[in-house]
Amino acid sequence: MVKRGKKTKYMFVTGGVVSSLGKGLAAASIGALLENRGLEVQHLKLDPYINVDPGTMSPFQHGEVYVTDDGAETDLDLGHYERFTSAKMTRKNNYTTGRIYQTVIQRERRGEYLGKTVQVIPHITDEIKAVIREAAGGADILIVEVGGTVGDIESLPFLEAIRQMKYDVGEENALYVHLTLVPYIAAAGELKTKPTQHSVKELREIGIQPDILLCRSETPLPPEVKEKIGLFCNVSTEAVIDALDVSSIYEVPLMFHRGGLDGLIVELLRLECAPPDLRAWQSFADRNRAAKEPVTIAVVGKYTHLRDAYKSIIEALHHGGAASGAAVRIEWVESERVEMDGAPALLAGAHAILVPGGFGDRGIEGMVRAAQYARERRVPYFGICLGMQCAVIEFARDVLGLPDADSSEFRSDTPHPVIHLLESQVAVTQKGGTMRLGAYECELRPGSQAQREYGTATVRERHRHRFEYNNDYRARMEEKGLRVSGVYRQLDLVEIVEMPEHPWFVGVQFHPELRSRPSEPHPLFRGFVRAALEERRRREGAPVGARDASGASVG
Repeated sequence: MVKRGKKTKYMFVTGGVVSSLGKGLAAASIGALLENRGLEVQHLKLDPYINVDPGTMSPFQHGEVYVTDDGAETDLDLGHYERFTSAKMTRKNNYTTGRIYQTVIQRERRGEYLGKTVQVIPHITDEIKAVIREAAGGADILIVEVGGTVGDIESLPFLEAIRQMKYDVGEENALYVHLTLVPYIAAAGELKTKPTQHSVKELREIGIQPDILLCRSETPLPPEVKEKIGLFCNVSTEAVIDALDVSSIYEVPLMFHRGGLDGLIVELLRLECAPPDLRAWQSFADRNRAAKEPVTIAVVGKYTHLRDAYKSIIEALHHGGAASGAAVRIEWVESERVEMDGAPALLAGAHAILVPGGFGDRGIEGMVRAAQYARERRVPYFGICLGMQCAVIEFARDVLGLPDADSSEFRSDTPHPVIHLLESQVAVTQKGGTMRLGAYECELRPGSQAQREYGTATVRERHRHRFEYNNDYRARMEEKGLRVSGVYRQLDLVEIVEMPEHPWFVGVQFHPELRSRPSEPHPLFRGFVRAALEERRRREGAPVGARDASGASVG
C-alpha cells in the first residue's frame, strides 16, 4: 500500500557502451547520499532477462543470488542497495522481463484483457510502470536501475516504460542518470568521448534525454572534455560527473559528493532536504584505509573464477577486516584443484579457511578436504551452507569412522546420509523458487562460540537450501566433538555446528554474509577475521592479546 501525503520522485539509472560499468554501485551510492540528507530512499532493479528470477541461473552466468528476508531470489545489486542504505529489500524490489510477462500472460488467461490484443505497448509497459509505483512505497525517492546496456533489444520495453513515466508523473518528478564510459587510448594519449556520444544518441532516439552523465574513466575528465560531452549530449557541463576507479567501493559516495552529484539531484528534482551528513561514510572509509595488519583468508569454492558469485562474502570479509584493523587478502582456491593438488599445497599460507555455498557434486571432495585440513591443523574455519555440510561429511567420515558418509544430494545411495533432503522438499518437482528461502529464527546454545559472537540468545538469518543436517547422527557427532550450537526450534533443524576444542571452527546452514553492513559487520565474520588475525600472530610469535580497531581485546 502506497503511503499518502507525500509525492515520490523517480530517478532512472541506465548504462551504456559496455556492461559491468557499475550501475548497481552508482544507484546504491546515490541512495546513500540522498539518505544521508534525511530523505527516505527506495530501490528497484529491472532485469531484462526472461528468467522469472536468477534462482535457476548458474553463478557463472549471473553471479551471486541475493536472498531477501521474504525469500525472494534476486539480483546481486540488491545487496549493494542494502549495504549502502537502510532500505529493506523484498521481492517487490527486483523484477525481470520473465516476471513481467508471466503476470501479463496470467491476466490474459484469466480473461482480464478480454476482446483486446495484448501488446508490448501498452500492456507490458503499463505493468512495468505499475511495479515501479508499487516499489516506491511512498518513499521520498525511488531509484530505478535498468539492467543491461542501452541498445540491447531485451531492455527496450523497460526503457519505453521509464520514458513514459516522466509524462505520467511530471518533469519535476523524474530524472534520468546515464552511466557511460570515457576510455583512455594510451597510444593516442587521449580520452575518447565518442562512445558516450553514441550511447546518449541511442537513448535520445527512443525519447529519453539524460539529465546527468556519470562518466567512468581511469583519470579525471579535464574541463574541456566535460564541455565537449555536455555540448554533444545536450546536458550542462556541471551534469557531467566523474566516476573514477577507487580503492574501495565505499568511497564511491564520497567521490560523487565531491563531484557535486547529490547537490545537482536535489536541485533538479526540487527536493527539500538537509545538507548531507557523511561522517559515518567517511569514518568507515578511514577505518578501511587504516586497516594495515595483513591476514590471508582462503576461500575454497566452486565458482572462484567469477568473483561476483561471492560478492556478499567478499564485502562481509572486508567489513570484518575494517572492524578488526585487518587488511584482508582473499586467496581464491578452486575446490577441484584441492582434489588434484592436495590441501597442504594450496592452503598452507592461509591464516583461515572459508568454504562458501554452492550446488552439485563438482568439487565437493576438495571442499571436504579443506574442512579436514582446517580441523586437523587447527586453522580457523568458516563453513557457509554447503561449507557447513562439507564439514559435517568430513567429520562423519574421519572422526565417526563412516567412510561412506555423504550427502544424499551427491550420492543418493549413501548408507550414511549425514546430510539429507528436507522433509518439506520431498514432493517438490519444480526448481525455481522452491527451496527453503528467506529469514528464519535460530536459537543459540548458551556459552557456545556462536552465542559469544552474536551476544544474544536468538537471531534471524537468511537461507537458501534444500538439504539439511540429519538429526539421526546428531548424538554421535556431539559425543565426538562436533556440537550443535544453533537450531530452528520449530522443526528442530540444525542451523549451526562448531568444535569447542578448536580455536575457531563454525559451520552455518544459513548465509550470514547477506546481513553484513559497513557500519555493522556481521558478528560471525568479525569473529572469523579476528580468529585469522590470532592465527597469523601465533605463527609469527606475536602477542595474541592485541586490540582491534574498536579497542576490544582479540586475545
